[in-house]
Amino acid sequence: MTLVLQNIFVLNWIKKIEKTDIKFLLTLLRNLINVVFFTLISTQILAKSDKSLQDECCSNKQCVNAKLPLIDSNTSSIQIEANSLEAFNQNKVKYSGNVVIVQGNKQIKSDTVTLYEINKRIVAQGNVNINDGKLDIFSDKVVNYFDTDFMLMENNKYNFLCKPGRGEAYKISKIDKSTYIMENAYITSCSEKNNTWKLNASRIVIDQNKEEATFYHPRFKIYNFPIFYLPILTVPISNTRKTGFLYPNISYGSKNGFTIETPIYWNLSENYDLETTLIHMTKRNLQFNNKFRYLSTFGSGTIHLEFLPKDKKHPEKKKRWGLLYKHEGNFQQDWKLKFNYLKISDNNYFSNVNSNIGNQENNQIQESKISYYSDKWDISLLIHNLQPFTENDIPYRIIPQFNFNYYAPMLMKFLDFDLTGQISKFNANNKKAPSTIRIHIEPGLKVPISNSWGVWITEARLLGTYYQEKTAPSAHLKRQKKQITRLIPTFKTRGSIILERHMKTFKNYIQTLEPEIQYLYIPEKEKSNSSYDTTFLQTDYYHLFRNRNFSSIDKIVGSNQFSYAVSSRFFNNSYKERLNISLGQIFYLKKNFTNIQSNISSSHYSSLSATMDFNYDDNLFYHSNFQYDTNSKKIQLSNFTLEYQFNNGYLQTSYRYIKPSYIEKILAYGYSKDRLKELSQSKISQLGLLTAYQINHKWQANAQYFFDLTTKQELEWLTGLGYHSNCWYVALTYSKELKNQKTKNNKKPKYEDRFNLKFGVLGFGTNSNLKLNNRIIGNEFTSRLGYSHPFLLKQSTT
Repeated sequence: MTLVLQNIFVLNWIKKIEKTDIKFLLTLLRNLINVVFFTLISTQILAKSDKSLQDECCSNKQCVNAKLPLIDSNTSSIQIEANSLEAFNQNKVKYSGNVVIVQGNKQIKSDTVTLYEINKRIVAQGNVNINDGKLDIFSDKVVNYFDTDFMLMENNKYNFLCKPGRGEAYKISKIDKSTYIMENAYITSCSEKNNTWKLNASRIVIDQNKEEATFYHPRFKIYNFPIFYLPILTVPISNTRKTGFLYPNISYGSKNGFTIETPIYWNLSENYDLETTLIHMTKRNLQFNNKFRYLSTFGSGTIHLEFLPKDKKHPEKKKRWGLLYKHEGNFQQDWKLKFNYLKISDNNYFSNVNSNIGNQENNQIQESKISYYSDKWDISLLIHNLQPFTENDIPYRIIPQFNFNYYAPMLMKFLDFDLTGQISKFNANNKKAPSTIRIHIEPGLKVPISNSWGVWITEARLLGTYYQEKTAPSAHLKRQKKQITRLIPTFKTRGSIILERHMKTFKNYIQTLEPEIQYLYIPEKEKSNSSYDTTFLQTDYYHLFRNRNFSSIDKIVGSNQFSYAVSSRFFNNSYKERLNISLGQIFYLKKNFTNIQSNISSSHYSSLSATMDFNYDDNLFYHSNFQYDTNSKKIQLSNFTLEYQFNNGYLQTSYRYIKPSYIEKILAYGYSKDRLKELSQSKISQLGLLTAYQINHKWQANAQYFFDLTTKQELEWLTGLGYHSNCWYVALTYSKELKNQKTKNNKKPKYEDRFNLKFGVLGFGTNSNLKLNNRIIGNEFTSRLGYSHPFLLKQSTT
């Protein structure tokens, strides 16, 4: 009790003594002694200065961080502030007028408060406000036993302080430090005076420690209209994981019909969980999708299993399934583990079934790798396999491959040394195909010279490869061994300088000129025509200075060539890069050297490659690259992206062009001749338009459109509209995707149409994922061509 209140009480007591008799005086004296004893001993009321007691506690709207140690309200002293008090007997004291009680993290405000010493009970009435750092409650009446955590509140309105959520309850009982029981109550995450949705229940048990709420006989209502009823329901009241149903997803498509996706989340343990999604498709059947995640000392991984017991559209396929297993992690810092296993039930699985584990464009990789890294060397063991999509494809599996790398960056001054080695065993699924053991050793010496304005690196390597091939058996011959040894030296020297000047035309800009030249010599000594793990690397501006054009050591193409290029960059006075232009080409010294297509080169020059990036005022972006064949005087490939960004969205257009001969060159080592001819019979010329706009703080919209200028057909278009309030969201999306182009037999192209409706409530561990980016709002559909980031320049020269 404050000194001010003590003085008021003493003055009132003196005045009463003057007007009363001795009997009343003795009664009053006894009450005063009881009040003093009750104050000093029982309730430990502390004398304070004029400073308000509210400053000693958390603010009325402040959340107490659950990670910080809380003050024990049972053992903490009680602090009381009021305009006046009245002591009736040795068991009862009444405080009136702006009463504030603080005990630990608990604060009670009320018009009147009565304290009972015998049962250590506080009764607050009239505009009662209780705040314990987690809940803020407004009640008509509160009963609190101040040496325990029990509280009883009547006619309540409450708000969560540490998370979104509010509601009303006829009665609220706090039975311990973290548990509340609400009778005839509802809860919602909507703001005040907004009851778009609410969850009514006859009883709600809120456990702050478990961060969950259990509803008995819950009724979910939207605008006070009942939607569903359950006998019991448990939901999280924070972002903690909780077993239960997630919000469903509803869609309609021409391929699957009406579809309802119902996800169920299983919180199995702290380090692993499971999400099961039941997908009912009226044109297909019920599909079971499972995603299991785990975290261990060896890293983290996921297991995806998709299972369709019976496909109505393709009954001949019977059971259809897809399995994906991924794991990646480190062990004892030096060991690294990586596993990627993907397998499907049939070759048409991805084209027939909507899947989240892969796509039809690539063969499916089954790969396991374990690596060990030290300061100067590393080793790895790899097992690699592919699942083909056609019967004609016979990919080789690597079981196993051992890799070794050694680095000596400062063997001598200006001299680096490294050694790479590899032992691989190749087997094919087809027993008639040959099997091979390949051993490769590659030592290299490098002389690096560099300073602030230039770099010159000279490198010599020796490629030694040994093949032991077992030929496929035939009707007349048994499997035979064939040994091939290949030894190829290579030499490369590369230099570049950076010239810089302050521009006179644009005074605040700095321009650089960066010429670069490289000489590469590889003698043409290849003796093996094998291609066990070979794919052609895409050609662009950056391929000009590569040593090889193939991903594997099987194909080492002879080279005697100069590569030359020049780049120019423009920086503003803040050293932010605004423009970058690069142009380069390869000059072949001898025409009789085979080019990357294994045909005799008819020109001394490669295609002219260029790339450009431009950023104007951080809202207009441009990126492009192209290759121009100087021999045929035709463009081989080109693409560009132009994007305008504004406060509430962006607008982007993109284009790509690929010449048929370039398509054939790229795919030459991955497809059969018939398939290659089919894919490269026409050029690729495609236009794309993309936009997204934040209409206001609640509405968002975006759209994507792609058109094939060669076939005059729409490839794909998508559109989405989303609404996002403070407590619920809804998103409607539509997509149209080309499945089969028009041909002589099919006069009209075939498309797949899909509608999707996604909705849910916010708070209690959920979010909407409505994002204004390259994805359609609702996060359900993405374009195969997709959003292209138009500008990836450096922010500064340092």
